[in-house]
Amino acid sequence: MSMVTRRGAVSLKAIATAALSLWLHALPITGSFEAMAAQATPVEVKLGVIAHKAPAPALYELDPLPEDEGVAGARLAIDDDNTTGRFTGQHYSLAEAVLDHGQSPVDAARKLVDGGANFIAADLPADELLAVADAVKDRHVIVFNVSSQDDRLRGEDCRANLFHIAPSRAMITDALVQYLATKRWAKIFLTTGPTPADQLYADALKKSARKFGLSIAAEKPWTFGPLARARSDSITTSDALVFSRGVDYDIMVVADEEGDFGDYVSYRTWDPKLIAGTQGLIATSWHRAQDAWGSAQLQSRFFKTAKRTMRPVDYQAWAAVRAVGEAITRAKSTDPAAVAQFMLGPTFQLAAFKGVPVSFRPWDRQLRQPLLIAQPMSIVSVSPQQGYLHQRTVLDTLGTDEPETTCHLP
Repeated sequence: MSMVTRRGAVSLKAIATAALSLWLHALPITGSFEAMAAQATPVEVKLGVIAHKAPAPALYELDPLPEDEGVAGARLAIDDDNTTGRFTGQHYSLAEAVLDHGQSPVDAARKLVDGGANFIAADLPADELLAVADAVKDRHVIVFNVSSQDDRLRGEDCRANLFHIAPSRAMITDALVQYLATKRWAKIFLTTGPTPADQLYADALKKSARKFGLSIAAEKPWTFGPLARARSDSITTSDALVFSRGVDYDIMVVADEEGDFGDYVSYRTWDPKLIAGTQGLIATSWHRAQDAWGSAQLQSRFFKTAKRTMRPVDYQAWAAVRAVGEAITRAKSTDPAAVAQFMLGPTFQLAAFKGVPVSFRPWDRQLRQPLLIAQPMSIVSVSPQQGYLHQRTVLDTLGTDEPETTCHLP
């Protein structure tokens, strides 16, 4: 018995000694791999961001545009990309082109490309965005639309090298109307401002209402001026107070992308009704109150670096830069053509802090994504709403589906 015990003890000791020896011998090997990784020259990946300088705020502006809107989101994403790149052999850098009034975004884009940027996040209006995409298409550069919601960019004016992170107006209004439909607020009073963008939003809202079975009970133009910006009463206030009198509706939807009157209307309607649309209850890609699915971590990191809360354009620029990093990591290539092909393929997915992975629609290069239904200080819901089905993914219930698209790319 004692011999067996003794032999067993010797055997265990030998095993322990051998294991320790292997572990000690492994230490310099592991260290050498780390040293090799540190010494290896990473592949440089340069991205660019183009935006217009924010206009000077009014004397008393409640929510002025930050000077670094969009750019701040791209900067955070570069840090995120480099966190992965340290292990996968890439180093990401960001070249910024913030344009003064009168500067050409096309010239800025060409300068970025000449400096080595093959991927550009563009915070530009639709026409300038198209001009940039066309100017760099022969250079095999991918342009990401991080702000324009114009549906024509995903339709008749689509481009093969133009990917859309910003949701389209059709997605925005579909997301909102889906929620209204689940609440059975079926009769909409649509109030439309005077700008072309307001009319585009109103047109999208009408299509969404038809799509999901709601009715436009009444429609009126807003003719009382920018009362939301006035900061004081005016002689037209009394007219605005009775603007909604005599209309049978469940909810008023305002189309006011400039913010001229939408915030003024709340609590001033003749009947005690809710306001939704571009103000009040909104559909949006991002919101400062979003904290689900790990969003609080992203919000906190952004606040730490930018010293302010993350806005939708910030989030969209972040997602564009992160999409590039994710695609390069997964495709194992920095070639823009290979990256574009991978992003349009069925295996591309981006963790976007929205509960489900997001991906690009191959027919119009639009990022399919859940949208937040929010009021100024909290998240109310998330669309797509439960009960809406699609043969491919429920995310394609928001916006223009493949059979309906007017975008015809190879």
